[in-house]
Amino acid sequence: MIDYEKYLNSEQLKVVMEEGGPLLVIAGAGSGKTRTLTYRVARLIERGVNPERIMLATFTNKAARSMLERVKMLVTGDISRLWGGTFHHNAHLILRRNAHLLGYQNNFSILDGEDAKQLMNHCLAELIPKTTDEKFPKGNILADMVSLSQNRLVTIDEIIKERYPFFYPYLTDIRDLALHYELRKKTLNVMDFDDLLVNLKKLLLEFPEVRGYYASRFSH
Repeated sequence: MIDYEKYLNSEQLKVVMEEGGPLLVIAGAGSGKTRTLTYRVARLIERGVNPERIMLATFTNKAARSMLERVKMLVTGDISRLWGGTFHHNAHLILRRNAHLLGYQNNFSILDGEDAKQLMNHCLAELIPKTTDEKFPKGNILADMVSLSQNRLVTIDEIIKERYPFFYPYLTDIRDLALHYELRKKTLNVMDFDDLLVNLKKLLLEFPEVRGYYASRFSH
């Protein structure tokens, strides 16, 4: 048994010992969020919760590794089926089993930032092969527009109006390029980093059987 009172302050202890149900904990920098999360996982497993019913999600690979390493130090037993990683990593695991529902193959590849810009340049060459207008946005700018649109859940039109008004005369061509880029990714069976989250959201919204499976699998 872990002596939780020895290692946690009163606020951390309250979170760790909470019996169940959705919890929202607001904590600032340096308040011990990672410590609290890892001890809560240990407490859940100590209470008999199967590790595969737990998902840990964070923003960076470094933080994810730190959390999982700390849990391993606290818990005796196999935690290999505990899901832990960045939001993108966890999305990737789900999409590996279900991407076919969205028109991809489950063995899709992932583009890094440079790959995505290169693919956008190819799309630009295919769709507008002979543009001599020096003011037309280059592939890296177009890729940034698409990424911003996906991350903010707004249309390309809104992104251009708000952030790139000087490209507004090219709106129709930019729209066509953004669509062509999406189609090319499916044809090539690739996703960029933004797609991991966007496609996960689409998967869970459009396929209730998938949403139901993961909602029942993860209780914490």
